Amino acid sequence: MAASILVVDDEETARMVVSEFLRTKGFEVQEAGTLAEAREVLSQDGTDIIILDVRLPDGYGPHLLSETARLPRRPQVIIVTAHGEVSMAVEAMKNGAQDFMEKPLDLLELEKSVKRAAEMVAMRRELNHLRGKASLDKFIVGKTPKMNAIIELAHRAAEASVSSLITGPTGTGKEVLARYIHESGPRADKPFIDVNCPAIQSTMFESELFGHEAGSFTGATHRRNGLMEIADEGVLFLDEISSMPIDLQAKFLRALEERSFRRVGGTALINVDVQVVAASNRNLHEMIAKHEFREDLYYRLKVVDLDLPPLAERKVDIPDLVGYFLQQFNMRMGKNILDVTPKALEALVSYSWPGNIRELRNALERAVLLCDEASIDLGHLPLDISTPAPKTGQQPLPLA
Repeated sequence: MAASILVVDDEETARMVVSEFLRTKGFEVQEAGTLAEAREVLSQDGTDIIILDVRLPDGYGPHLLSETARLPRRPQVIIVTAHGEVSMAVEAMKNGAQDFMEKPLDLLELEKSVKRAAEMVAMRRELNHLRGKASLDKFIVGKTPKMNAIIELAHRAAEASVSSLITGPTGTGKEVLARYIHESGPRADKPFIDVNCPAIQSTMFESELFGHEAGSFTGATHRRNGLMEIADEGVLFLDEISSMPIDLQAKFLRALEERSFRRVGGTALINVDVQVVAASNRNLHEMIAKHEFREDLYYRLKVVDLDLPPLAERKVDIPDLVGYFLQQFNMRMGKNILDVTPKALEALVSYSWPGNIRELRNALERAVLLCDEASIDLGHLPLDISTPAPKTGQQPLPLA
């Protein structure tokens, strides 16, 4: 769906040139020569982008900018200024304008600015769509080909109940994908046992995994079933499997291949049917080269290999994720936050997200907690997201 644009300029020739140029680029364009005409068009609630001149016969153009804040669907606004009005334009951007340009207009630069605004419009449409849905899948697939390929492969792994290895940076959603595998396959009504490998003491790892018999070691006062036994017929998720002690890896590999094991201190063979999903944010190839991880276990685990990309490589999915988290935290905190302002959404999309989806989730949880209005704005976001440091060589905008 093409973005609709309103060109507001009292100079008829300039207005027609801009309008015709944008129509050739596939946009729907309406024109207004005064603030009154612009308000009439905006009352129809169909405008996505406004190209707004400052000096108009019946008033000051940026007054229209503040009026758009009260519209149900606020358009993106590009301010057009005369030479020497840059400080005014910067102030307009603080009040919600998307961009500003100086006269005479460079049509190619205008096209770039309009396309950026159109991208924000498309993202907000997606956010609105998600906000209105009654329910959402727990795993947000998004729009990138890589994520669609990953979810298709994960579904096949679930249906076939084969071992899977999920890799990717911290915070990319490895546990969420593991739960998706559990819930989308034939084991959905069976146990999902989540094992946080780094939290288990190396001396207790074997007992935790396989269980132990009473009296098998000091403190073992009674028989205890291991996590692998508890996960029988279900899914055993080993988070950060790189933390599994190297001496236990051989025993675990044998248990996987033979589908059986013995408790610590026991002689009886325990047979299990377990689908193993493992995850790691470390480079297991490097660990294998350093003899810190067994190569045979690595290949036994990665029957299906699922490598999750960082959020910085799938920014097009941020509106989907924002919509999901907004719905989730509204329900949890009893809020009714309806939207994210254009500037806040732009900041979320522009940020580099070193902490990936987990960092985005935490930022949205904070924003919902702090927000008492209908929309999350820049002030509700953490400072490193709302006011990022300028890039090297980039001069900060002058203050009004």
